[in-house]
This record gives sequence, C-alpha cells and structure tokens, in this order.
Amino acid sequence: MFEKFTEKAINVVSASQTLAKETGARKVAPEHLLLALFDEAKGISLKIFKSFNITREDLVDEISHYQHYTSLKSGSTQPLPFEVEYKEILKKALDLANKSGNPSILYEHLFLSVLSDKKSNNVKILENLGFDIYKSKILLEKLVQKKVKRLYHPEIDDNKDKEGNKAQETDNIFDSEEASAVFKRAVSKLCASNYEILGTEQILSSILEDKNSQLSQIFEKFGVTSENFEEKLANIQNRQAEYEGRQIIFTPNAFKTMNMALQTAKELGSSVVLPEHIVLGLLKTKRGIAYEILKELKIPDDDLAHSIIKPIEKQMPETLTILRLAKEEARRLGRNIVGTEMLLLGIIGEGTGIGTQVLSDLEINIKDARTEVENLIGFGNEYYDKQIVFTERAKRVLETAWELAKKDKKQKIESAHMLLALTTEPNSLAMKALEQLGVDAVEIREGVKKFQEAQN
Repeated sequence: MFEKFTEKAINVVSASQTLAKETGARKVAPEHLLLALFDEAKGISLKIFKSFNITREDLVDEISHYQHYTSLKSGSTQPLPFEVEYKEILKKALDLANKSGNPSILYEHLFLSVLSDKKSNNVKILENLGFDIYKSKILLEKLVQKKVKRLYHPEIDDNKDKEGNKAQETDNIFDSEEASAVFKRAVSKLCASNYEILGTEQILSSILEDKNSQLSQIFEKFGVTSENFEEKLANIQNRQAEYEGRQIIFTPNAFKTMNMALQTAKELGSSVVLPEHIVLGLLKTKRGIAYEILKELKIPDDDLAHSIIKPIEKQMPETLTILRLAKEEARRLGRNIVGTEMLLLGIIGEGTGIGTQVLSDLEINIKDARTEVENLIGFGNEYYDKQIVFTERAKRVLETAWELAKKDKKQKIESAHMLLALTTEPNSLAMKALEQLGVDAVEIREGVKKFQEAQN
C-alpha cells in the first residue's frame, strides 16, 4: 500500500511511529497519527488547525485523556505494529484517494480519513478542542478532488496577444553596456545616412563593427564580415522591407526585432539584453533589410542561432535549464504548451538553485509535483515536433522574474526569481498544484527570503 503514498503522507506515518516509540506505546495508535498530522501540517492543513486556535500542547493534553503515555522510550529499532483502528484509517485513506480520482494517497487523504473515523477517539479529541469536523472535511475534500482531464491546456484560454506596453519595453533593451554601445554606434550610422528612423540594418551593422566581440567572430565563421555586409547594404535602393507597420523611433521590423530580443534574453536567463539576443531576435522575426542581406549571403538561420546559443548554454544559467526542462515536461505529457505548471516542474528539476532548495525544504519533490500536474491537465495528443509555445501566464511569470532579477541587480534570472514570480499568479496551475501539495505563497516567499539572506 505504501508505494501509493506521496512523500508527505509517508512522513506522517513515519512520524506517528516515532511518536509511539517516544511515548512507550506497544503499538501505533490513531492518536499518534493525529498528532503526527498536526506536526507535519503545512499550507492549507496548517491553516485549518490554526483557524481553531489549536496548539500542540492542547492537543497532547487532550490526547493524554484517551491514550496512556509513559516516559519510557522503546529500545527496539524495529517499527512498532499498527493498531487495528490505525490500519482501518489507512485503508479508508486509500478508498478516499480512489474516489477522488487520485493515483496517490496524499496527506489530505490521511487527514480526511482521521476526521471520518468513528471507531477511534480522534474525532472526540478534536471536537473537545473546538475543531469543526464538518467544515474542515468540506475544505479537504475540495483539495483532493481530481480535476477533469482535458485535451486543451487550461491556461491557454487567456493566451491573447497583448501589445499593451510593448513600446515601453524597448526602454529596457539598452540597459547593458554591450547593447548600449551597439545602440550608440547604430544611431551614429543613422545620423550619417539620409534616414531618420533606426532600422535592422544599422543595428546589425553596428554589431559587426565590433570585430573583437565573440559574436563578430561567430559571424565571420559563417562568412559575414562588416565589409561584405556594408557592401551589400550599399546596394540597397530603398527601405521598403523595413516598413510593414507603424513608424516610431525604430522601423516596424526593427521594433519587432528589439522586442523579440528582449523576450529571447528572458528565455535565455539574462536580465539584460546583449548583442547576441538582438541577433537571435532578428533570426526569429525573419524580417528587415539586415535579414535579407544574411539570406543573400546564404547564412543558414538555425546553424547561426545554434552557434550563438552554444556559448550561452555553457554558462548554465538556471533559467535556461528551467525552461528546457519545462519544455521536456510538456512533451512528456504530449503537449506543445508550456504553462506555469511546467515552469514549476522545471524549477524542481533544475536541482541546484534556491528555488529547488526552498521547495525541497517544503517537502515538494518532482514525483509528487508531476502527479499533481497530471491530475490538473491530463495528457494531450499534440505531436512532439510542434513548436513549443508559452501560455500568457507563463510569459507573465518570465516578465516578473526579469523584473525581480533587475531589482536584485543580478545579471541573470535565477530560480529564486522564477519561484517568486509564480506566487504573483495565484490562480495559475502552478499555484494550484502547490496548494494541493500543502504549500502556499507565504511559505514560498519566506523560504526564498531565508535562503537569500543566508547567501548575503
């Protein structure tokens, strides 16, 4: 049976066995389970106990009226046997899990089973302390109720193109020293031309001008130099390829490239936009004079992008690892959509960052988290080779993580920023999964704060 228990549920059973030994009992009784449930309570379950002002001292005192305790500790290293009533509570927990559609027995199933048990003294003990059995059962039943599996992703409903503050976002593009230098050179080139609006050709030309940069060296391997780019540029008769929309400080295609560069920087775990991100943005948008020249020079997009990304991957930024793992989790469930729940799995799977450590301290592991995510969204039937897309909420989480990293004056977005960003989306699938696992936003924020203070 215990192979069906989540880690948190196993911890409760193990804690009850320890309590029985410490109190000199010969068997593990239902009262030991009740006290273990209190000791291991977190998130919503802890709030339930607190809402009735129950303390551990009160609980121990009330249990002592029904369960005989001694001061002797058992010298045996073998686990104590369970009383018959305890075994029945475990069987009831399994029944509750099956009825709620859960493949695993959760902490909440054990709690519900205790509250439903009429043979032990636990219900009397709780009622004597002012605990509302009926109200608490309703809340716990909602927590364990498995969601209906759907072929479409629940978060995709709010996936709408929001142009809102796109123009303001470009203000953040030139925060880094490298990007600022590119921008200054591009403006100088613009002033020397007959144009008034910055285009992709001035931007890429200014990137290639820095011959000592790693990016210029990558371009040179593909046969693109500042000289042959300028030669091609001199043959351009007009800028029609730059104008497909509104005219602002950038040509429309330069504007799209810059915004794509900003998004790419976030996806690659950087809190600043670098020239590499601008080129990757250009390759993704596939528009503008600069891109046309690259195509004329017969530069393969994918090979160039891979050459640019490879050095970044070697630096192992946490967020890049998290997003890669999130995409893998999506494919595992037959989906081409990454929502907040996949980001959560990515944070856990990353394994080294503060985000992982905080969740580990809260007893959140990849096995239990995957189970909850599967319960929430089920399995899809999308082809694995489809392009992976992010839900609007997942994008907002990435935006928030970016802002948090900048606020902390970090060059890279860390897993702690990603985890904190998830807590700003209370209705997201990630937070629903965490709630099912007994963890809330306050615990996460406090946990991140503790680890960050220990680092400083």
